[in-house]
This record gives sequence, C-alpha cells and structure tokens, in this order.
Amino acid sequence: MAKPLILNIPVVGITGSAGKTTTKEMTASVLQQKWKIFKTKGNANTYKNTLKYLKMIHPYHQAVVLEFGMLHSGGIRKHCQIIQPNIGIITNVGSAHIGNFNGKIEGIARAKSELIQHMKQTGTLILNADDKNSQLLQTKRFPGKIITIGINQQATYQAKNVKYVRSGMEFEVSLKGKKHRFYIPTFGIHNIYNALFAIAVADHLGFDAELIKRGLRGYTKPRRRLNVFTLPQGIQIIDDTYSANPHAMKAAIKVASDIGNKNKIAVLGTMLEMGNYSVKAHKDVGRFLAKHHFNYLYTFGKQAKYIADGAIEAGFPRSHIMTFLEKGKMHANLITKIKPNTTILIKGSHGMKMNETVHFLINYYKKRT
Repeated sequence: MAKPLILNIPVVGITGSAGKTTTKEMTASVLQQKWKIFKTKGNANTYKNTLKYLKMIHPYHQAVVLEFGMLHSGGIRKHCQIIQPNIGIITNVGSAHIGNFNGKIEGIARAKSELIQHMKQTGTLILNADDKNSQLLQTKRFPGKIITIGINQQATYQAKNVKYVRSGMEFEVSLKGKKHRFYIPTFGIHNIYNALFAIAVADHLGFDAELIKRGLRGYTKPRRRLNVFTLPQGIQIIDDTYSANPHAMKAAIKVASDIGNKNKIAVLGTMLEMGNYSVKAHKDVGRFLAKHHFNYLYTFGKQAKYIADGAIEAGFPRSHIMTFLEKGKMHANLITKIKPNTTILIKGSHGMKMNETVHFLINYYKKRT
C-alpha cells in the first residue's frame, strides 16, 4: 500500500454502526457555509470508493468529509491508509454486521478503533459519551485531543432541552460558555447525536454559532431515511427503508412512537448480516417495540418472525401480530388494518426492499382519492 494522502486541510473521517451518512451530510452542510468541501458521494463508503475519491479531491477544496464503512476488521485501516483523517468521529458501536465478528460487540469495537490508530495522531477524536459500547474503543494510547458529545452524560458538547417541533427538532447547546438553540429538519433523538457531531467539528474549526445553525437548518434529509408521507384521511407513512440494524430499528420505533398518531402499525423486515446474533437481535427489537404503544406488528422475512417472538415475550398481543414471507399477501392484509389517522412505520434491511410496501400504500391511497 502506498503512503496515505495527507492533506493540510481538515479531513473528517466518520465511522460507526449507525448514523454515518447523516453525520457526514450534517457536517458537510455546516462546513460548506464557509468552505468549498469534498464529501463522500451518497453512502458510497467502501475503501474502493475512498480510492476513487483520491482523484476527486482538488487543491481548491478547503475541507474533506468522508464516511468510512466496513464489513470486516481491517476495513477502516484501509480507508485511513488511502486518505488519512485528522478529525475522527465514531458515532457509536452497535451490532451492524455483527455476523462478521462472531456475534461479539468487542470485535466491532476493535475494528472501529482502527480509525483511532490510523488517523493523524495529533488530530482530534470525537466520541459519543452516551454510547455504552464506545467505552470498548481503544482510546488509551491516542495522544491527540478527545472531545465528546452527548445528551444524558456530561460531554464537551451536550444537548439539553430537546423537543419535537413542526417538521423537526430543537435543542440547546453551550458554545464557548453561551447557550444556543439549534434546529434540525428531521426527527429522532438519534439525529440529535448526529447534529452534535457536526456542531463539535464546526466549533472545533472556529465556525461561529450562526453559521452552524444555518448549516443544520439547510441539511437535506436523504431519501428513505425517516421520510414522512401524509396521505388522505390523515394516514401517515414513515419511510425508513434504506437500511436496518438493531440500533436503527429502535431509533425508528422511538420516532414513530413520539410523532405518530394514536393508531400505529409497524411493518418490519429482516435485518440482514446478523449471523449467529440474528435471533437475539430480532427478538430484542420486538421487545423494544412492545413498550412503545403500537397497535399492530407486521413482519416480513424469515428472520423477522423473531421480532414477533420478542414482542410476544414482552406482552404484545399475539392476535395483533402478522408474519409474512410474501409481500403481496402482507399488503392485502395490511390495508384491512389501516383506518383514518393511522401511522405506519416501514423499515428493514436494504435487501428486503421494504420500499415496495411504501410505494404500494402511496399508490393504493392515491387511487382511492
């Protein structure tokens, strides 16, 4: 491997089990208020993509914001050996791709720690103080600066007075001893964490609060990531079908619980790449859902039936759970349960194509108007 590209401008490398793309987009949205930036295209975050970006970064760029994906150990190291970050972000350590790590969260933490070991050693590392598994990261030998973000735990950048508002969320953060109120045009406590990473980067780089606020307000939410569609009769669809892991599943369930109508239906597809951890992971999601006031649960896919099992174990009524292996049959049953002012959360791994259910419902209710 050739020597990494070492740039004399801010290079932000972002990894983590969930929130990478949103953190990257929010950070880029803020930094481009003042600078010409280069950022990872969409979520093209493999090391082969990072290799391509070598030729796309030009002298006129004033900052680079990269998303580093990984499936196996050694993946993050490869990214850093191509383009070395001087600001590192690890959003969280969760169970995405845990099947590739013998079902052990410690293996994922070791793999994520490659960012710490291979980023610029005099750089700045930003971690999530609220994420318990981030305590497994190998930070002791990192000689650079470590700053933290959080909501519940004390952190360098701590969000307070978080609340849902129309079409987004507001929260308060102190910068240089002064309280500032921020708004993001998306839902979910998990997105507050993503915004905090962007705030931490920008404040560290000397951006003033008004520029940071403007950048976050201007953030454009990617498709199929908690997009809300309002249909006739007050029917609301929450489309979070881009990808799924246990952390993201729970975040979506919490959002639907917080912003949804009284009548709520969850339509959840299999989470892929869970390996030996699959049964436990799916059951855990089911148990979480049972505590969040949904009226019906639909599951799609072989492994997703374990979501149903977990929900039943946690007291969710068995008669309000439907499991399917065929989308057509699921759709036919689903429309019998949707009444006016119903919220339907739809989520599953990308390969489960749960967006087909979103399209079905939108088209079905369009034809009825």
